[in-house]
Parts: sequence; C-alpha cells; structure tokens
Amino acid sequence: MQIALLQLASPGEETVEDRIARVTGMIDAEHDLHDTDLLVLPEMWTAGYFSFEQYASRAEPFEGPTLATARTWARAFDLFVHLGSFVEAAADGRLHNTSVVVGPDGAVVTAYRKVHLFGYGSRESELLAPGDQLGVGHVAGSTVGITTCYDLRFPELFRGLVDEGAEQLIVCAAWPAARLEHWRLFTSVRAVEQQATLIACNAVGQQHDVALGGHSRVVAPTGEVLVEAGTEEGFTYADVDSALPRKMRAEFSALADRRWPVPAPVPSS
Repeated sequence: MQIALLQLASPGEETVEDRIARVTGMIDAEHDLHDTDLLVLPEMWTAGYFSFEQYASRAEPFEGPTLATARTWARAFDLFVHLGSFVEAAADGRLHNTSVVVGPDGAVVTAYRKVHLFGYGSRESELLAPGDQLGVGHVAGSTVGITTCYDLRFPELFRGLVDEGAEQLIVCAAWPAARLEHWRLFTSVRAVEQQATLIACNAVGQQHDVALGGHSRVVAPTGEVLVEAGTEEGFTYADVDSALPRKMRAEFSALADRRWPVPAPVPSS
C-alpha cells in the first residue's frame, strides 16, 4: 500500500474557503498521488488547532466543505483520503474534533469524533465535546482504525481498535515541537504493542505561540520507522506491506496471549 502524508502549516488568517483552495492547489499539482492508495492530512488543518477563538466561526456541519473537498480529491486521484480533522458543528449544537475517511468513489468509509480532548494549555476540552465511538473501516484491502493526536497517550483506545480488527492505525495530529520525543516514542510503541502499522500525520509551523513538531512518520509493527518527514510543509511517501500485521500476529502471538481483565484477587480469610 502506497501512503502519502501531507504536512500542513497553520492556516493563520486564511478563511476555511481560502485554506481549502490553497491545499487543493497543492494536491492537484502532486502527480505522484495518482500512484497512491491513501492520502492522510493533519488535525484541524482548516481551522488551526490552537485557534480556539475561531472554533465556532470555522465550524462546519459533517457534510460541509472539508468533506465535500475530500470526496473530490478521492475521486480525482482514485484513492482513499483521511481528511485529517475539522471542527464539526453537530445537529445538537455541540462542536467536535471530527475525522473522516472517504473512498475512491467518495463514499464515507468511517468517521471518528476525538475521544480524548486535550486540556493542558489548551481550550479543546472546554470548547468541544468528546466522541464516544471507535472509527474502523476498510481501506485498500486492509482494516484501518483512526485516532487523533492526544489519543496517542491512551493505549486502551488503540487496543479497542485492534479488537475490532484494525491492522493499520492512523493518527492525525497538531503535536507541539516541545514534546517531539513523546511523539516519536508513542507512535513507535503503539505500533509495536498493537502489532500494527502506525501512520501518523502531524502539522508544522507556528500556530499562535506554539511551534508544531512535524516529523510525520510511518512505523511498521516491527518498530522499524519506514519514513519520517522533517518540519517543512509538503508530501512524504511510504510503501507499506499491509499484510505484515497479520503475518506478525500469526508468528508472534502476543495479542492472543493477553489475559484481561485479570481475575480479582481471592479475599483473604
């Protein structure tokens, strides 16, 4: 499976419409995408993750411009698109950090509202509502589970995706440069412990007073880093053996050896 990661810088003062138009120009000019199976974008690339004051004004319904544009890209290049995430204005009035994967025909493969909302130096948990469902779907002959940024710190979410059959795990993020080594650590360990390919696309540049880390990467279930980007805006490609997680799980059955939940201790007499 050929994967393309598109690192994007902060939208700054761009409107959502201008932002989508600029990124569409980048994608339209990228001829290598015609040989790609999956394109992945970062978290909140239309709104800007740290643009908390603009969340409400940049929010959009699920069937809004970001999803419509991702459908166009998918059809034009005959590939799957993980559109990163956007601020979704739900019908009940709540806002969510929402990711969607669409197929080459433009149909929604799976969607996910970020479960773990960040609070440390962030207003995400104040302004948004958490999701309550996993996001799993079939992409290019493989089962994929999707997560978002801060979710990397919660291995139980990834184990839940694996229990639903996920073999490839996708993370879109706006991860700060100040915690870059955590980014590398968590993306590697989630791949190894879940015996899955970990595909992580991060944002770059400066958002308000936060420098974003970039270094989007793809990690094999062996722990091998197949590719790692730098800190510039642009495309990074990786070739992934989509059958490798199944092979590893058959040969080294760590997942099958789990004993959870551990039985409660016998009360002492």
